[in-house]
Amino acid sequence: MPELAPLSSETVEALRKTSAATVTGLLARRGLRRATIAGARPIVPGTKMVGEAFTLRYIPAREDLDWTGTLDNLTDAQRVAIERVGPGQVLVIDARGEVSSGSLGAILATRLKVRGAAGVVTDGAVRDYVEIGESGLPAFCRAPHPGANKVIYHPADFGLPIGCGGVAVYPGDVLVGDDDGVVVIPRHLAAEIAQEGAENELKEEFIMGRIRAGRSIVGTYPLDEAGLREYEAWKKAR
Repeated sequence: MPELAPLSSETVEALRKTSAATVTGLLARRGLRRATIAGARPIVPGTKMVGEAFTLRYIPAREDLDWTGTLDNLTDAQRVAIERVGPGQVLVIDARGEVSSGSLGAILATRLKVRGAAGVVTDGAVRDYVEIGESGLPAFCRAPHPGANKVIYHPADFGLPIGCGGVAVYPGDVLVGDDDGVVVIPRHLAAEIAQEGAENELKEEFIMGRIRAGRSIVGTYPLDEAGLREYEAWKKAR
């Protein structure tokens, strides 16, 4: 695939202010309704993650490929991928939804953190669950499991399109994660979703203020013409 230009800092910052829920709504308006990675939840509640996808694909382990007694960091696809994930990227693992062993452990997660990765997402489990959470690396998974990944996984390749939690993920796609889960934004839509998302969050702040003040949802959610005028005045006064 051609090398992608880095995401602008404005896009990243706007997406940091935009919830995964808002992103799903904006994608749905564009006909994209299969964007949320099923089952992926943050290890640490309150985690916010924004970054570009670096993909890694696992297939089922096989005895003549795995558990040979040696592990070559220079040829094993998982280990090579770890050393190629760059600043601002999210390692996205296609673990086939398998949670009967860990798909990543704390040492490799810490290496990602040191390399400046924006996070890690797997549709499987992780081992060293608490330790990964304490590493400071935004991490999303389906469950904890103490088993090593070679028990059931064989890392096949990286840097290619994958399926993660029922969602197609292409290298360079943009991921937004929070307590609601992880949403995948096609790269070409990232800037406009970020711009719309920031405005949408501001409008929802205004709407929530009206609801908390006792206003009816009628004319408020969604805003009618009078409500929109009030919103524009509120925004200018901020």
